[in-house]
Amino acid sequence: MNEGEEMMNRRSKGFTLIELLMVIMVIAILIGIALPRFRGLVEEGNIAKAKGELRTLQTAVESYYMHNSNVYPSTLTALTSQTPQIVASLPKDPFNGETNYGYEVGGTNSKYYVIYSKGVGTGGTASISSDAVSETSTNVIYVSNAGQDTKP
Repeated sequence: MNEGEEMMNRRSKGFTLIELLMVIMVIAILIGIALPRFRGLVEEGNIAKAKGELRTLQTAVESYYMHNSNVYPSTLTALTSQTPQIVASLPKDPFNGETNYGYEVGGTNSKYYVIYSKGVGTGGTASISSDAVSETSTNVIYVSNAGQDTKP
């Protein structure tokens, strides 16, 4: 074997360190591009899930109101203990899976309610003040008979 053939045999047995580092770098760049987009999709999915579950809870609260002498429940857990049962179990807030959605009754003669998700960042709340919904964060997602949520 001449020196050129011997060099070719050594090279064809595997990849060089530089080639491996280049492949790893390209994979890292692709992950860096894809990860933020995936995170945005997860947040959009959680927003859609929260809005759907809040509308379901709103329907359950209105049903409770009609079947209980026009009085709103003091807590959402009252929906699970009714006979007949209105909801079997309360869903968890997708932005803080350890807690239920927030709920408050208030306003003139306690005729208004708000059911809310803490939203992206898990820091917001909503309440009833002066017969309107008051939010502590722009990320809060809510349903209410006192006003319409215009975000997100």
